Amino acid sequence: MEAAFGFGAVVAAFAVLVCFLVHLYTSVWLKSERVRQKLRLQGIKGPPPSILYGNLAEMQRIQLNAVKMTTSSSRASYEIVAHDYTSSLFPYFEQWRKEYGHIFTYSTGMRQHMYVNKPELVKEMNQSITLDLGKPTFLTKTLAPMLGNGIVRSNGPVWAHQRKIVAPEFFMDKVKGMMGLMVESTQPMLRKWEESMVEGRADIRVDGDLREVSADVISRACFGSSYSKGKQIFSKLRSLQKTISKHSFLFGLTTSFASRFLATKKTKIGNLEKEIESLIWEAVKEREQECLQTSSSEKDLMQLILEGAMTDQNLDKDSSKQFIVDNCKNIYFAGHESTAVAASWCLMLLSLHPEWQDQIRMELSQVCNGNLLDADSLPRLKTVTMVIQESLRLYPPAAFVAREALEETQLGNITIPKGVCLWSLIPTLHRDPEIWGPDVNEFKPERFSEGVSKACKFPQAYVPFGVGPRLCLGKNFAMVQLKIVLSLIVSRFSFSLSPNYQHSPAYRMIVEPGHGVQIVFQKI
Repeated sequence: MEAAFGFGAVVAAFAVLVCFLVHLYTSVWLKSERVRQKLRLQGIKGPPPSILYGNLAEMQRIQLNAVKMTTSSSRASYEIVAHDYTSSLFPYFEQWRKEYGHIFTYSTGMRQHMYVNKPELVKEMNQSITLDLGKPTFLTKTLAPMLGNGIVRSNGPVWAHQRKIVAPEFFMDKVKGMMGLMVESTQPMLRKWEESMVEGRADIRVDGDLREVSADVISRACFGSSYSKGKQIFSKLRSLQKTISKHSFLFGLTTSFASRFLATKKTKIGNLEKEIESLIWEAVKEREQECLQTSSSEKDLMQLILEGAMTDQNLDKDSSKQFIVDNCKNIYFAGHESTAVAASWCLMLLSLHPEWQDQIRMELSQVCNGNLLDADSLPRLKTVTMVIQESLRLYPPAAFVAREALEETQLGNITIPKGVCLWSLIPTLHRDPEIWGPDVNEFKPERFSEGVSKACKFPQAYVPFGVGPRLCLGKNFAMVQLKIVLSLIVSRFSFSLSPNYQHSPAYRMIVEPGHGVQIVFQKI
């Protein structure tokens, strides 16, 4: 009797397993295969996927091989500039691009992706006004602890509503009014560097200081408080950024060793998320009280977000609070991190090219004539603008333009099935010799002397801030801040790359110097 019961249990378990496998095959694998078939019929090929993991195993193998081949040893000046870091950070894309061309498809698990690096299709993807193309939902889910459902991460009507509130704060007329505080926020860093000098020289790691300046600017300009008050928020956001970024969060590429710690990692992320939200809410309530006690007609971004949440009929009390906190997280992070990293790359490249430091200095002397930078003089600083544009071409902080077809969508002559994620690799577009010419890997700011439209064959291939409806809202803010910070540094110091600098770009949501930027400064 017991033997019969045991045999029956085994048969039942086997039947359940068979049913599960049949369900997996019919509802998951066949669904993914149908999507791939639709793409293949349109001439879009790619590496063949395995049943359960798609191309994840192959991606991991290619990545591990690239890591073994990569060293962080010092490089000659030209090699640093010419270094094509996509081959070390995203080697699977480079390998497949050479094999399948500028458009190909691949899978991560049962999720289907399409790599698109044809300039005309990238332009159409970026400029599409349909809400059927949005940020990839699986990726935004991963970034939820960092960005909530704020403007950087949201889709559809929610995104459109948030943009309506946030965008006006970053229009150029508003940004020009922030110039004074940008100068004020930069001065303490310059004094700190001067005080650290021995016999007129100092070897300084600049990336941390640039983050503090950028954080101070965004705190004062958008939230009515200094960096010192929000220091904990920025510090914890940075910790959260590093934690999420580990183990190739983009596609779920983890080593078996790292996977053992996923539970611990999730706990750490959850704790940091709660701490950040609590700190932001404290700052919000503090700002709310300050606003009640003053009658100023000038409103900062936090006040606008507060008003937007309170007047939104679709938000209850809890949703209203989350709306405020999420958008503050977005501005705190996106508003300072990318700008600080861009400034680090600019200084690194200027360190290798002192002739461009001299040109910036000469232009500052002519434009400002010994006076402080102001809103009138800033547009006339053509040289520093060209240097920034070329730095953003060679080392754009944003690595991807990423979209998901939330419904079946047409892109050029390609029909994109619902659920397919589209990826454009920005540094590959920025270093394509067919677009930029044979000197693509050289630092040549003069290519932007007549603006972006004349700098390359396809201007739509220059996307450090994106283009179209989802253009980075902080573009004006970032460009003005970069011009001010670089102008002030170059006017006070001459500088060169430190022998301690290790060139190792790293992807941590944005492409940043993996070991920081070490520079030797000399007071002018």
